[in-house]
Amino acid sequence: MKKTILKSLALIGAYFFLTSQTTNEPVVTKQKDVTIINTTSLATDIEGYVGTTPVKVYIKAGKVLKVEALENEETPKYFDMVVKGLLKKWNGLPVKTAEKSKVDVVTGATVSSEAVIENVRRGIAYYNYSSKK
Repeated sequence: MKKTILKSLALIGAYFFLTSQTTNEPVVTKQKDVTIINTTSLATDIEGYVGTTPVKVYIKAGKVLKVEALENEETPKYFDMVVKGLLKKWNGLPVKTAEKSKVDVVTGATVSSEAVIENVRRGIAYYNYSSKK
């Protein structure tokens, strides 16, 4: 019960934080029947080893199509490990499952992995929350 209340409060807080921010690119965009969630302004408090690690989450028919890493300041050698070993873990998952899925970090790039995982979770949580409206 407490987790549900805390999660709801976190989502509401994220929503109000997001709507108060100005950014060049919106959080939610649509291309045909694909919804794209951009975590650049949604997850400014989530940091990897060097800085923020924003992603785009592509969603179609309630399933994650793909996760794409956006520009960041992480060390390329280590972040490439994250891209190759982590981003495909959500492909094909229903958004309800993807938000709660336990995804293992990439060994050798733990901090960057944790940041990407949290970005994906936040992006999917935002999608789930905004879809209920």
